[in-house]
Amino acid sequence: MVANIADLFEHAADLFPQRLAVACDDTEATFGQLEERANRLAHHLAGRGVGPGTHVGVYARNSISFVESLIAAYKCRAVPINVNYRYVENELRYLFRDADIAALVHDRRFADRVANVLPDVPGLDTVLVVDDGSDADYERYGGVAYEDALAAASPDRDFAPRSPDDIYMLYTGGTTGYPKGVIWRHEDVWRVLGGGIDFLTGLPMEDEWAQSKRGQEIGGLVRLCLAPLMHGNAQWAALASLFTGDSVVLMPKFDPDEIWRTVERRKVNVVVLIGDAMARPLIETYLKGGYDASSVGFISSSAALFSPTVKSQYLQTFPNVMITDAIGSSETGFMGIGLVSADDEPTEGGPRVMAGPQTTVIDEYGRVAAPGVVGRLARGGHVPLGYYKDPAKTAELLTEVDGVRYSMPGDFARIEEDGTITLLGRGNTCINTGGEKVFPEEVEGALKSHPDVFDVIVVGLPDELLGQQIGALVQPREGSAPDRAGLEAHVREQLAGYKVPRTIWLVEQITRTPSGKADFRWAKQYAQEHAGEAI
Repeated sequence: MVANIADLFEHAADLFPQRLAVACDDTEATFGQLEERANRLAHHLAGRGVGPGTHVGVYARNSISFVESLIAAYKCRAVPINVNYRYVENELRYLFRDADIAALVHDRRFADRVANVLPDVPGLDTVLVVDDGSDADYERYGGVAYEDALAAASPDRDFAPRSPDDIYMLYTGGTTGYPKGVIWRHEDVWRVLGGGIDFLTGLPMEDEWAQSKRGQEIGGLVRLCLAPLMHGNAQWAALASLFTGDSVVLMPKFDPDEIWRTVERRKVNVVVLIGDAMARPLIETYLKGGYDASSVGFISSSAALFSPTVKSQYLQTFPNVMITDAIGSSETGFMGIGLVSADDEPTEGGPRVMAGPQTTVIDEYGRVAAPGVVGRLARGGHVPLGYYKDPAKTAELLTEVDGVRYSMPGDFARIEEDGTITLLGRGNTCINTGGEKVFPEEVEGALKSHPDVFDVIVVGLPDELLGQQIGALVQPREGSAPDRAGLEAHVREQLAGYKVPRTIWLVEQITRTPSGKADFRWAKQYAQEHAGEAI
C-alpha cells in the first residue's frame, strides 16, 4: 500500500472524471480536468529539474491553480511549501531561504515582492506566474506564465512510483516568532489529517482505495473551505475531500455576504471554518436575512474552538445542523472533537472535547497525567518527523513515554474523570500574574459574551509587582462603546478576580492571521505604542 497523497487523489480522479472537483468564484474543474492540468504542471516542473525532495513554494490566494500546484508537486515527489500571502519582503526572504525553495508558483500581483527577494535566494531558479488580472512585470526575473507552461507540457500520467515515505511539509506559526516547517511522511499525515484513520473510532482505513470507494458508493458532498489554502485547515479539508470524490468550494477572500451567496448557489453541504474569527461575522451576516442555507448539514470548526456565545448563536440558528469543534495542530493532526449541542453545560476552566485515539496529557514529570492534573496535550501513533533544520525544537516537540512516541506542540490541557479533555490554552501565551496562570482563551471567551463586544485578543503585559498583568484589546460591535467598569464587572461575574484584565484598549479592528488566529505580535506592539490610551 503506497498511501501517498498523489496516489490517493489519482484513485478518485480515475473513478469520478466527470464529477466537479474544485470551484472558486466562477471557475471550476472536474476531477478529470484537475488530473490533466496537474499532470501538465508536474511534467513542466520535472523538466526544470524538480523531483523527489525538491521544495516548491506556492505563494498565492485561494484558486484552482493553488490546488493544481499542490497535486502536481506530489505527483513528481516534490514538497510544496505554503507561503503566507501577507508576508512582506523581509519575511519572504527568510521563508524562501529557510525552506530552501528551488521553484515557485505565485500570483502575478506579488511580482514586485518576488523581484526584490529573488536576488537573495540563489537556489530559486524556476518561477511560474498565475494570471490574476493584474499587470505586474514578471519577465524581468525570468518568470514564465503558468498557462503557457501547462499548454506546452504533457497531460499523461507517466510518473515514477511514489512512496508513503515521501515528505509533506507545512510551515506554521509566525504569530510569536518566525515560522517553522513541520515535516511529515505522507502516510503519517494522511492517517492524522486526511481520513486515513476514522477520527472517532481510531480504526485505520482498510486500504488506500477505501476513501474513493466510499465516494463511489454514497456520492459526493459539496464542501466549502473558508480558510486560505496556505493554512493546514483548508489544505486538509480540501485534500481529504478530493480523496473521497467530494466537490471542494473555495473562496478567494473572506466575505461573509459572498460566502452565503456561494452556499446557496453551490448547494453546499459542509462548511469548514476556523473558530470565532470566521464563525462570528458569518453567523451575524446570516442573521440579517436573505440567504438560503437549507443545503447545509454540517458546520465544522478546527484549529480554533467556538466561544460559548458563538456556539449558542449557531445552535439557535441551525438547530438541525450538526456542528463540531475539532482540536489539533500542524504538529499533531486530529486530537479530539466536540459535538456542539444545546444541552452542553458550561465547564470550569475551558472548553471540553472528546479525546481522539492516542491523545493524552503529559504531566510536568514526563508521565501520562492522571485525571485532574494539568499538563501538555500530546498525540501518539502517527507523529511528524520534526521541524525542518531545527533539531533543538524537534527535541522539544517529540518525547517518548513508556515506549510510546508523542508529539507535544505546547497546548495545556487536563484529562477529566470521564475521559474528556479540558483545553486550557497555548503554553507560550499563558500569562503568569502574581504566580497565577491565566490562559488568554478563557478571558477572551468571557469578554466575547458581553453584548457590546465583537472580538478580543488577550495578552500578558510586563508588571513590576506581578511579573505580568492581563491586557485586553477589544473590538466593540458597530455603534457600541463599552466602558471599562462594565467590561470588568462582566468578566468578574464569570472568572476569578485575578483573571480580570487590568488594562483594556478599544480598537477599531482586531488584527488576525489569514487563518483567523490571534496575531500576538500585533497585539503586544499595539499595547506598547498606545500605552496611554487604555480606557
